[in-house]
Amino acid sequence: MAVPLLDLKAQYRTIKEEVDAAVIDVLESQYFIMGPKVQALEGEIAAYTNTPHAVGVSSGTDALLISLMAEGIGPEDEVITTPYSFFATAGCITRVCAKPVFVDIDPVDFNIDPANIQAAVTGKTKAVIPIHLYGQMADMDGVMEAAKGHNLSVIEDGAQAIGCEYKGRRAGSIGDYGCFSFFPSKNLGGAGDGGIVTVSDEKRHETLSIMRVHGGRPKYYHRMIGGNFRLDAIQAAILSVKLKKLDAWTDARQKNADLYRGMLRDSGIVVEASELDPKTLDMKGRSGVSLPKSFDDRRHIYNQFVLRTDRRDEMRAFLKERGIGNEVYYPVPFHKQDCFQYLGYQPGDFPVSEIAAEQTIAVPIYPELTEAQIKEVVEAIVAFHKG
Repeated sequence: MAVPLLDLKAQYRTIKEEVDAAVIDVLESQYFIMGPKVQALEGEIAAYTNTPHAVGVSSGTDALLISLMAEGIGPEDEVITTPYSFFATAGCITRVCAKPVFVDIDPVDFNIDPANIQAAVTGKTKAVIPIHLYGQMADMDGVMEAAKGHNLSVIEDGAQAIGCEYKGRRAGSIGDYGCFSFFPSKNLGGAGDGGIVTVSDEKRHETLSIMRVHGGRPKYYHRMIGGNFRLDAIQAAILSVKLKKLDAWTDARQKNADLYRGMLRDSGIVVEASELDPKTLDMKGRSGVSLPKSFDDRRHIYNQFVLRTDRRDEMRAFLKERGIGNEVYYPVPFHKQDCFQYLGYQPGDFPVSEIAAEQTIAVPIYPELTEAQIKEVVEAIVAFHKG
């Protein structure tokens, strides 16, 4: 049985009538840019994330970009983040002509290690971007403490984290900004690009609202420079339908994660974290897989289900031959990317990120996945390690 990494058609079949009706409603209205559908979604996302305001934008990348712009971050400024994420995080820092400053990740949750922030702060540091990777939030108490001590803005990169919680607080509600992506493969995905920024501060909300329409208010009158960061009404309408299903889909992802854990442990190939170096969780020289950890004080939404293995590339090839979808998020840390060589980092500067980039592999976790499909994936993983 072939098992895709993601099956968006399976999801669409369950909500086809509602989605089609929402799209037709927009087509009949001929109101495609901004308008009531976008306003409705903004209110729904604000309520879902427990924040006062949400501003719909054109993509998750633009959510990060407009947040940096709204903070006035630019040349000579520095922004702290990790080197282990999707490229947009560091790319947006450079697009406002600021300098990305990297710090290593925590080996358990793959997110920024707050203990590393302090040493990276200089007189030029203006912000920190914690990334809630794979559907689990960073240690936000540690991040906020470090940021508060230096008066830094905190921009949460929640592209993979809508609905995540940290000690009862939702992603996007703790920092100064929460940036989310509605790319189709996300837990809450549209039918194209889209994103949103959550904020608590009224002044920041106003600035974002003006900046997304080229910085003009009223129309054709500009007291700031923004961009074309508007969210399409069709995307907003589809997302409003899907948002009502999101918690049920999260429950299904969590159930699938539990099935994986149980089956893999029963197979005898799991290497527990307690058996590994706690500083890196390096799997080198170990046969088997290491499982992702969930925390009692965090809600994991499983945007990805990520395993560690010492023979990652071989395992990928084996799974592909069996028709099992898989992916590597992410194979090249930022400090090793050609475009960031000017920063002067060297291989070995961020060992935890480098090991993660070499050993992690994501397997299917989408809500519509059946127990039989999960069993198929597990049997292939076990066959690889025991064959």
